[in-house]
This record gives sequence, C-alpha cells and structure tokens, in this order.
Amino acid sequence: MKILIIKPSSLGDVIHSLPFLKAIKNTFHDADIEWVISKSLKEILEGNHLINRLIVFDKDSWTKIGNLSKTVKEAIGLINILRSGHYDMVVDLQGLLRSGLITFFSSSPLKVGFKNAREGSSIFYNKKISVNGSLHAVDRCLEIAKSIGAKIDKVEFPLIFINDAERKKIKNLIGDLQEYVVVIPSARWKTKRWSPENFGTLISKLSVPCIVTGSRADEQIVKEVMRFSNGKGTNFCGKTDLKELTALIAGAKAVVTNDSGPMHIAAALGVPVIALFGPTDPYKTGPYGWQEKKNLKVIRASISCSPCFKKKCKDLLCMDGISVGTVLKELEEYI
Repeated sequence: MKILIIKPSSLGDVIHSLPFLKAIKNTFHDADIEWVISKSLKEILEGNHLINRLIVFDKDSWTKIGNLSKTVKEAIGLINILRSGHYDMVVDLQGLLRSGLITFFSSSPLKVGFKNAREGSSIFYNKKISVNGSLHAVDRCLEIAKSIGAKIDKVEFPLIFINDAERKKIKNLIGDLQEYVVVIPSARWKTKRWSPENFGTLISKLSVPCIVTGSRADEQIVKEVMRFSNGKGTNFCGKTDLKELTALIAGAKAVVTNDSGPMHIAAALGVPVIALFGPTDPYKTGPYGWQEKKNLKVIRASISCSPCFKKKCKDLLCMDGISVGTVLKELEEYI
C-alpha cells in the first residue's frame, strides 16, 4: 500500500498529525508513506523512519506576487510528482483549498478528508469524514485514522530524529549549564503573546538559568524580554534550526511558552510545559493531554470573551490578565 499524507503546515499542526502517522504505520506495517510538507518545516519530519519520502514545496513563497513565475514552475513540478505517485490512498489533514487541490491532483482512487473542511476543500474528497469540531486537533486526526481502518491503542508522537550534530551544537551553546528553562515569548498571532515585560520579569525572579529562543523574525520581541530580565536570561534567538531547537527543548527542566509550535514539541517530548492561553482554545489546540498530565499546565485568565480566536484586539485582557506570580508559582513546581 502507498499512502500520501497532506499536512504542509503549521508547526503545531504537523506535530498534531504525528499520532495519525504512527497509527497508520502500526496498522499498515508495510505501507510506503509519503508526506507533503512546507519547505520551512521539513526539518521536523526529516529522518523520521516512518516516512519513506517527503514531498517539499516552498509554500511561504507562493503568496508573493514577485515569485509568480517560480511558483507556477514549482506547482507544475509538484503536480507531476503527485500524478506519478500512484497512491492507493491520499489523506488531506490540512483541510484548506490549497491542500484540497493537492489532493485533487494526486493519482489515487481514494481521497480522504474532513467533511467540514474549510475553503470548500471537501469537494475534492470521495471519502468525507464527519468529526466533532470540539475535539482536540490530535483526536480529530485520529478520527480520520479510525475511518480508514487504523487501530488506536495509544497516542504516540514519533518526533524528529535528533542526531549527534544537533546535540553537539546545543552542548556548545549552553556550555556548562546542567539545568535550564526554555522561554518562548513569541507566537504567530500578536494576540497570543504574553508581554515581553512579563516574560522578562518572570526570568528575573528565577534562580534557574533561562534560555530565551525564537526565530530571526522574533529578534525584537526577545530583545525586549532581555531588557526586562535584569541580565538573567540568555538570548538564543535565531541560533537554532528546528532540529536544534528540539534538542534544546529536550534537555530543559521546563518550557514557558505562549500557544505556539514549540509548545507542542515540548509536550510531545514529555518536557514540563507552562502554556499561556488567551484568544485560542486549549481544549482544541493546547498541549495534548494537559487535562490529565501533571507535567502540562495551561494558564488562562478568567475573561468572558476568551476564547475569541481574534488575531487583532485593542485590549489584550486575556493575556494581560495572566500574572507573573501565577506563572512563577506553577513553574516552581518543576524547578
């Protein structure tokens, strides 16, 4: 059997799909599995022994008008790869127009996706699965797995393979640190971010060294955090790729984070997580298992309008209502 999984982005969504991958491979042991992934996220799946091939495309550049000729050329190449794949089954776990089109162009007699998929993408599926929208994203993916015959004995996250090179780089970066907390102050939405002042103040009150990390796009946010930390934080912003970030998180005593992709990496690794939630719903996209697992904490302010799922808001009461003292108290349990 040859199976194609379509889940190009985002980081958290890809992590949510890993239990689906594990369940499929556990059931169809000899299946060849290919995965369509965005170029910016391919590292999270590279080296995964459950995946036979990654089909990579530069998703982020497709929205830029200046890249139109390159995008058309890449799209034609992607379509040719899909048509020559001869898949027995294609599963669209993204549920958007672009992923629906990728499903359409794949050569498979069975095209599976969510019945309530967005942007009209469900028209491209011939097997549409109705899933309760209130379920966690991981469980929604597992409902798709069940619908195609997979058995779910337990939920497992087959995360990326971390090799000696990544471990060595992190060791060189952290030096003699034996214990540290990883702080992740950014998030894709501005409304999901706890203030840099709060993060910095939290760091200033901790006795355990803190490593503040993020992508190059987060440099200004991290600089602000450092300004409020009284010189107690270490700036790792832009110094790690995804695999190296995973290695860094794997060695942490705990991770303090907004609702972000790295939050899901930490939860998948079993590292204690303090997750700060405001406009989004932790019951749907929180660190998986946080309601049962003692090492996963979700902190929210008691605000009636939360979750609102707004990317813009004049008054960030839901995030500003989370006090440094509350986060410090929860964090001290792990350090």
